[in-house]
Amino acid sequence: MAKLKPIEFKNDKLILLDQRKLPHEEVYINNCTIADVYKSIKDMIVRGAPCIGFSGIFGIALWIKENDLEPKALREACDYLISARPTAINLAYEIERCFSLLMGGNDKKVAFDKIVNFGYAQIELSQKNNRQMAIFAKNELEKTLGKRPYRILTHCNTGYLACGSLGTALGVIDHLADHNLIETVWVDETRPYLQGSRLTAFELNKLGINHKIIVEGAASYLMSKGLVDAIFVGADRIVSNGDTANKVGTNNLSILANYYKIPFYVVAPKSSFDISLSSGDEIEIELRPENEILEFKGIQIAPNGSTAFNPSFDITRGKTITGIICEDELIRPDYSKNIPRLF
Repeated sequence: MAKLKPIEFKNDKLILLDQRKLPHEEVYINNCTIADVYKSIKDMIVRGAPCIGFSGIFGIALWIKENDLEPKALREACDYLISARPTAINLAYEIERCFSLLMGGNDKKVAFDKIVNFGYAQIELSQKNNRQMAIFAKNELEKTLGKRPYRILTHCNTGYLACGSLGTALGVIDHLADHNLIETVWVDETRPYLQGSRLTAFELNKLGINHKIIVEGAASYLMSKGLVDAIFVGADRIVSNGDTANKVGTNNLSILANYYKIPFYVVAPKSSFDISLSSGDEIEIELRPENEILEFKGIQIAPNGSTAFNPSFDITRGKTITGIICEDELIRPDYSKNIPRLF
């Protein structure tokens, strides 16, 4: 996967792999302005909470090139980019850090270089942190299930394409495969945008990891037949009681896993935590365009006159999560006590 760069800042341009075109086309989009970056985030040219956050950083760098560093205008630019996608906390997290870095009163060249270098540093740090999360996950499985090849179920896409680095939940799978600890990976196709069948399967093919794509509705069948050893998913926002926003369908899996007594883990960096919120009920859920369900590649597949409801995320309750893995540790319940102490 190293040759396929989902995000790169080069020659004063943010170059993004158009993930809408995968797996059949590898097309790159040049972003030259903050408006370009906003559109790329909004339209899901770039996706995955970490990569969205990194794109936000470079979007601010592009804004600096074209504008004076006046605090009010900078604040408006930051808020504009944050509004592109509201559910994932990483976007706001990274942009707010940019805002703080620029409050020291730098000239344009110094400010531009500072933000670009900050973006590079966050991607590099992501690689290190995600590797540590994968180590925690491997140790946990070996302790609880014994050292043997595992059958892992995952949802959405949480790999290199989403993170610009090793990946979170898919990084765990990659790490396990490196140690010959994967029997098979069950890949939810992940409606409505098919990030599982298009992107996760694409990555697993590149990595040579055995996998099978399933529809979400097959997960219960697999669990009932004892074909799933553990479930690993990512997160777009984790609040102080452990409630987690992730791609719609994640909550279904957690409830099923709870019923069948299968360990269910969330893997996400500390940048995905939002301890200002006490419950998942406070998270704004993004509603996507209904044509993502009614059409496929521009071809209408639903009857004329039908409409759709298309929430992009749902809330998985902390009480159904076995453990939350961040770069510092594997956090266990009671989350209301154990999450805030990390911050």
